[in-house]
Amino acid sequence: MKNIAVFASGSGSNAENVIRRFHDSARIRVAVILSNKPDAGVHERAERLGVPSFVFTNVEFNEGNLILQKLSEYETHFIVLAGFLLRIPADIIRAYPERIINIHPSLLPAYGGKGMYGDYVHRAVVAAGETRTGITIHYVNEHYDEGAIVFQADCPVLPSDTADDVAAKVHELEYRHYPRVIEELLSRI
Repeated sequence: MKNIAVFASGSGSNAENVIRRFHDSARIRVAVILSNKPDAGVHERAERLGVPSFVFTNVEFNEGNLILQKLSEYETHFIVLAGFLLRIPADIIRAYPERIINIHPSLLPAYGGKGMYGDYVHRAVVAAGETRTGITIHYVNEHYDEGAIVFQADCPVLPSDTADDVAAKVHELEYRHYPRVIEELLSRI
């Protein structure tokens, strides 16, 4: 059994999608949710789906020891970021080389970097008059959104699209592709 730890800061819709994908798997499971936000919706989703969740402070996260201890406790093989907004400390990256992935709501390198997440990205895409956008699944390194790209998928942006329209198209891509790519990467380790 390969155990996934999901790091999330928000409502947890991508985390729930990943949990549901592997719920009945004999090979892969989401073992724990870790979050820096005690009031994040991901905790309710995790509880409803029978996955333990754990909250840490930003100081605990940056020091890394407690997080590494939790990851070890849950025999974590792979880390999935799902709407997680903090930069991953070097200790954790060293402990999980090429075993931490993130999903970003644009076609990187466009619209990436610190502060570019969620609706900020979708508004920027619409404001720039882009005709295509999408998702990028990438390995995590010490810099925001600069790790090696694993997978990209795109969708059209129509002249009439609002940021909400773009968000809906991007979420559809996330839900369709993220669990599949996770499964493919886990088959290699």
